[in-house]
Amino acid sequence: MARALYIHWPFCARKCPYCDFNSHVRASVDHGVWERALLADMRHEAALAGGEPLDSIFFGGGTPSLMPPALVASLLHQAEALWGFAPDIEITLEANPSSVEAANFAALAEAGVNRVSLGVQALDDEALRFLGRLHGVDEALAALETAQKAFSRVSFDLIYARPGQTEAQWRAELDRALGFGTSHLSLYQLTIEPGTRFATEVRQGTFTPLEDDPAAELFVLTQEMSAAAGLPAYEISNHARLGEESRHNLTYWRYEDYCGIGPGAHGRRGGHATMRHKKPENWLASIEERGHGAQEERALTVSEQASEALMMGLRLAEGVDLAAMAQRFGLAETALVAAERVEFYRRLGMVMRAGPRLIVTPQGMPLLDALLGELVASELVLA
Repeated sequence: MARALYIHWPFCARKCPYCDFNSHVRASVDHGVWERALLADMRHEAALAGGEPLDSIFFGGGTPSLMPPALVASLLHQAEALWGFAPDIEITLEANPSSVEAANFAALAEAGVNRVSLGVQALDDEALRFLGRLHGVDEALAALETAQKAFSRVSFDLIYARPGQTEAQWRAELDRALGFGTSHLSLYQLTIEPGTRFATEVRQGTFTPLEDDPAAELFVLTQEMSAAAGLPAYEISNHARLGEESRHNLTYWRYEDYCGIGPGAHGRRGGHATMRHKKPENWLASIEERGHGAQEERALTVSEQASEALMMGLRLAEGVDLAAMAQRFGLAETALVAAERVEFYRRLGMVMRAGPRLIVTPQGMPLLDALLGELVASELVLA
């Protein structure tokens, strides 16, 4: 049974580099239509994956902080009626750090949101322009101050290992970020994904990515500084004070069930992968015709589930409990990981065993993507 709910709001206030189709940007939205559709999608999921109180709800997508607070309140009221809420439920909303969105924070907190995740991304105006962001540092910090007054829990993200970024520059930027006193930080290395604007610009010679060795040194610096400030990494890119970890994201990384509603939302429940129609018009049409917005619901093989669980769980500082995972999926431990490769990387200090747990060490984390390909049993990867 799912104990987490993801609600995807697809619309952005303005065109930005992260929108992957123009219909994200709307001059106006019929909120009544969207409220009815989201509630229908929610009821469909609750009928299939209800029964236990929700531990977390996450509003993500385009610009969910521009959702009318009354709509947020309505969705939360229905979710509580359908599932019930755990006493300490975490209700997170993603927000861009703009003055327009910050003006909504108090009303969103009144509607029930108790945690906000701000997409600050950099504390340098030139870097923000490079990243394609529409806010400046001053506006972002004003939004952060407003968020800290409105919500009991605040997180924000930064992107580092930017082209030409030096250790001294990142040290100063991270030190400033840690000084704001938030209980959670997401600190991501800039990656060049195929098919993105950045990939095109690299191919065209517009900029040169930071080389691997300097990027790895910045990763180590990030771990050291955040831990010293009381926010150790609990996941490869996420840092928090003890007890302030994102419970919703831990649902993903621990491979627990969650329901996803709204255009483009994904979910995992009962060994099935669910995917909503991505284009808003198609999602609305599906709601009208079938009462839900699912485009696909596919039963995952045991091997697929085990592979996903390993890929997600090894991102965590706690690693994965191989004995519990073997029991969960009805597989032998030897079918989960490549024992010889685990031993090889253990001798190199990149992984460790702690009882039944397999853990990627801080030394191994900078090479996580490569390690996953080595550690996860090939039979699972090829399944």
